[in-house]
Amino acid sequence: ESGDSLGSLPSSTAMYLLSVHLKNGRNLVVRDRSGTSDPYVKFKMDGKTIYKSKIVYKNLNPLWDEQFVVPVKDLNKKLYIKVYDRDLTTDDFMGSAVLSLSDLQMNRTVESTLKLDDPNSLEEDMGVVVLDVSLSLKQGDVKRNKWTSRRKRNSLKSSFLHSVRLSDSLRKSQLWNGVVGITLLEGKGLHEEGIAETYTRFKLGDQKYKSKSLCKSANPQWREKFDFHYFSDRVTMLEIEVWGKDTKRHEYCYGICKVDLTTLPHEQKNRLELPLENSQGSVLVLVTVNACTEVSISDLYACPLEDPTEREQMVQRYCLKNSLQDLKDIGFLQVKVMKATDLLAADFGGKSDPFCMLELNNDRLQTHTVYKNLNPEWNKVFTFSVKDIHDVLEVTVFDEDGDKSPDFLGKVAIPLLSIRNGQQMAYVLKNKDLGTVSKGIIYLEMDVIFNPVKSNIFPFKKKRKRKFIKDCRRLKKKIQNLFVDSFKTCLLSVWSTVLHFSQCIQGWEGKNYKRFLKWNISSWDFYVYHSEKELFLLILFLDFVPLHPQSSSSHLSRNEYMDLNDDDDDEDEKESEKKGLIEKIHMVQDIVVTVQNVLEAIASFGERIKNTFNWTVPFLSTLACLVLAAATMLLYFIPLRYIILIWGINKFTKKLRNPDAINNNELLDFLSRVPSDVQKVQYRELKPYSSHSPIRKKRIAT
Repeated sequence: ESGDSLGSLPSSTAMYLLSVHLKNGRNLVVRDRSGTSDPYVKFKMDGKTIYKSKIVYKNLNPLWDEQFVVPVKDLNKKLYIKVYDRDLTTDDFMGSAVLSLSDLQMNRTVESTLKLDDPNSLEEDMGVVVLDVSLSLKQGDVKRNKWTSRRKRNSLKSSFLHSVRLSDSLRKSQLWNGVVGITLLEGKGLHEEGIAETYTRFKLGDQKYKSKSLCKSANPQWREKFDFHYFSDRVTMLEIEVWGKDTKRHEYCYGICKVDLTTLPHEQKNRLELPLENSQGSVLVLVTVNACTEVSISDLYACPLEDPTEREQMVQRYCLKNSLQDLKDIGFLQVKVMKATDLLAADFGGKSDPFCMLELNNDRLQTHTVYKNLNPEWNKVFTFSVKDIHDVLEVTVFDEDGDKSPDFLGKVAIPLLSIRNGQQMAYVLKNKDLGTVSKGIIYLEMDVIFNPVKSNIFPFKKKRKRKFIKDCRRLKKKIQNLFVDSFKTCLLSVWSTVLHFSQCIQGWEGKNYKRFLKWNISSWDFYVYHSEKELFLLILFLDFVPLHPQSSSSHLSRNEYMDLNDDDDDEDEKESEKKGLIEKIHMVQDIVVTVQNVLEAIASFGERIKNTFNWTVPFLSTLACLVLAAATMLLYFIPLRYIILIWGINKFTKKLRNPDAINNNELLDFLSRVPSDVQKVQYRELKPYSSHSPIRKKRIAT
């Protein structure tokens, strides 16, 4: 049959297997501002996506080297190859090509160089895509009846599509090979006129972080740690940008530096001082690239904890006798995603194409898509490494919507401490804010194994891990209100005093050794009943800290202040004439959001303190009681001044003992793991409704 035209072969008694080897692309078009593109390829047949390649970032001549196989019944069909540029919002179209199956030959591999074209584009040359295509004949049993044949073909097609998507799409695009740890220490020699705050942005592929903002300083001290997922077949260039804000909230970029992770030795700490491109100054960071084997995706028959030997090894790994080994490795989480029922219909045909995404902090994995089904069965097992037992597992169900962003179907948040090991649970899906009930139920079975000693130490030693940031519109707001300014002045006065005190005990440069001696003398002579003496020693230690934050201008009298406000009002009137209505609306929205965030943070702080003492999380409340009991016994035997003296010595010498240490506040780190009242509602487990429940009846009636 080799070499025969496929158009002459009988298609009613045979199943054909189409094998495609996507090699590379050449001279593709530019779709990004940087002069490059992030191309990937979609293969479509009968209007459905049968395969999607990985994304090759920042490359106009990408190398994919991917293969897939799909069953084909009708040889008169056409295979559509479409190339897109990956963006955070809507992917840009880069051209398409068509391959007719009737032009192929049986059992012969043909290399095809397909020229991309777009009728709506003015670009004449959009590049080419190179691939190898071959067809093989799968003989069928002609004596099978009609229904058996149809069932067999559907089963074969489903098996092929399922295995291809799981092995290629999932494993290549979601499972990371390692973890990149970035410790941002400090900046050196940074100086720019008019800059009030400085911060740093990190980017590795589509993963982004932003550091905290610091007041203007030539040598800012950040002391923050971030973790990235490392994919060996994706972008390996880490981009670091240093930004500054002026008093008008305008943002400027100091400079950029890049690190090629492939050139760094793995499994060790690399201390790098990176000079900024086209700018003065440098950034000091620690970079570590460690292999990661804790995450996995498998079928139910290959469940890791189902093997008694492997389960016993995992239990021994996190037993009490191993509490002092690898304090960062807290535990192990296994999640079985069984199925979902009664989901929302997101498509016009009354069906959905659901897939499930699991998120544990920044670790994100997802199942395959079950097409045209409101009761999908995934039957997949996911494993995660637990870095904080107080994290929350978020399970979200989406509807795949082709080239557009997926539609939201439902979500549930499950604290790791509330997991009941080995029990299959039915969770009612909620809306995006996790406050109200959505439609559908998802069935999960989870097991979490952790070390209790490490979990008790971790809340006081490490800050809560930060989430990846998303692109958002920059906040540019300007408001001059006397009451807001007064409140801001008072708040900055208190904050400047706190910062000055923090700098005194956390640094070891300049004259800090004098403050160290003053602290020891003050602590040695500390008595609670000598309040006047302690106030004098505090002022002596702080070196007469100003009660108002320093500024470039001196204090103004009331008349001068009013005159200045008049001048500012004139300038504001001129500027307001230039501003459009939309910009004013955005400015008001930014102000409202800022005030709301501040009030929410204050309320959340109070609620966390309340929930600590009303046993909302028994694990944390018990830990707090044990710490208070230990502190009580300690104060009974050791005078308070000795404790203050020891605490001060530890804080002063921390940087001397470990120059790369990250500062943390033990109390705030502990409270950050206690849920607020809003989070209590979000984490509340709802009972699955039955067909006779009022909620069910009301939903059916509507």
